[in-house]
Formats: sequence, structure tokens, C-alpha cells
Amino acid sequence: MRSKMRLSVVIPIWDDPSALREILTTIACLRGVDEVIIGDASANDDCAQIATAARTRHVRCAKPGRGQQMNAAASMATSDVILFQHADTELRQAHVDSLLAAMNECDVVGGAFHRKFDARHPRLMWLEGWNRILAEKGGTLFGDQSLFVRREVFERMDGYRAFPLMEDVDFSKRLRSEGRRVVLDPPIATSARHHMKHGSWRTSLRNGTMLLLFALGASPDFLHAWYYRKRP
Repeated sequence: MRSKMRLSVVIPIWDDPSALREILTTIACLRGVDEVIIGDASANDDCAQIATAARTRHVRCAKPGRGQQMNAAASMATSDVILFQHADTELRQAHVDSLLAAMNECDVVGGAFHRKFDARHPRLMWLEGWNRILAEKGGTLFGDQSLFVRREVFERMDGYRAFPLMEDVDFSKRLRSEGRRVVLDPPIATSARHHMKHGSWRTSLRNGTMLLLFALGASPDFLHAWYYRKRP
């Protein structure tokens, strides 16, 4: 009989207390989550207080950067599998159940969930099918798809690289070389704030351009500066 698979949830946060409060309230009701660890780079103590009130583990990070925040939090994890969860991405019982079932297959090293958008808008619908096809063909798994990995594999990979941007793209590429990845249902809903604010086509074109530039060798620092409209 297989022993129970243990799951740690790591959440990077930066000055977004409302999103953190919402996701922690949700996680508190889920079966199969053994520990929650917050990697907090906020400028004030709001998120720290929310984490403490929710009885989660908390690590303070000197500056924002998802890769570094997730590494700091993951270094405290004690479970078999680590799930890297964005605060503005949903997590339901069906996702936890699907993840734990998949990771009971010993050849699976990690993976993510198929994606859907939580702000229902006709102009966004075409993205879901396209993302599913790419993911199933071995494409990049992004952070807002709730990446997960065996802790021993994560440690062997030395975690995320300290990139200011594209840390998830780099991690996804390296995870592919570690063994079998899975992309799971049910699809997971991530915030469509950027698509709704800037337009679905414009956001997709920008993201696609950044991925292409990164694949061609552009540095994460340059891409970060461009993304936030700063001089590199």
C-alpha cells in the first residue's frame, strides 16, 4: 500500500494582501495540503500578519522577485511535493486531488494545470484551446498554471534561477529534462487582469514577443526592464 503523498504549497507575495487573504481562506478548506509557506517581499507587514493569522509559515525576502521568493519559501518545505501557487490563481479541491493522484505515479517529476481565464470574456476564449494544445505538445509551463514538482527533484535542480523575469520559463525547460511532466485537468483559472486592461491580442503579442526574445538569448534583466517600461 502506498504511503500518503504530502504536499507543501508555496505562495510568493508582494504587496497584495487581499489576494493572499483570499487564497489562504480557500486553502484552509482543502484536504491534502500539509503545509503552506509564504515568500513575502512586501514593503509592509500586512501580508505577514495575514500569514500569521492563517497559521502558515512565513519567510521575509529582501526584495521582490518570484524566483528568489519561491526558493526561500521552498527551502523550508518538508513535504514530498511542492506546489508553487500564485495568490491570484484559484486552487480547488479537485486540483489538489488531481495533483496528488498524478504524483503517486513514480515516473512523474512534476507538471502544471491546463489554463482557463476567470474573467469570462468572448475575446479571451480562443486562448484556452491554444494553450491546451501547446501544453500537451510539451510546451512551456507557466507560473500561473500552478507549477508543481517533487521536492527531491526541485533540490536537484537547485530551484529557480534568480531571474527578475522568465524564471518560470527557465524552470519549465529544465524540468522537462528531469523526466515525465504532466499537465492536469481540471483547468485552473488565473487572473485575466492584464488581458482585460490592455487587451487580449496586445497582451498575447507582447508575451509571445518576450518568449521569442528570451529563446533567442535576450537577458531576463533586459526583458524585465522592457516589461516594466524602464531603461535596462
